Amino acid sequence: MKPSEIRAKAKEEILEELQGCRRELFNLRFQRQSEGIENPSQLRRLRKDIARLQTILREMELGLRRPAASQASEAK
Repeated sequence: MKPSEIRAKAKEEILEELQGCRRELFNLRFQRQSEGIENPSQLRRLRKDIARLQTILREMELGLRRPAASQASEAK
């Protein structure tokens, strides 16, 4: 997931994506302990995606980046 793709989303969409990634990470960790997983690099990818999502949300909170909805209205 690229940062530009995340920034194009609204805050609510980012929060939903973050929740889904956390849920998926939990499930993969559980699988790893119980039966093993085929592709261990998925864990690293998910951790990085979660960090990107959190970083962009924090940028929005601090006002460093505007949410997608307000950027679209200003562009008109």
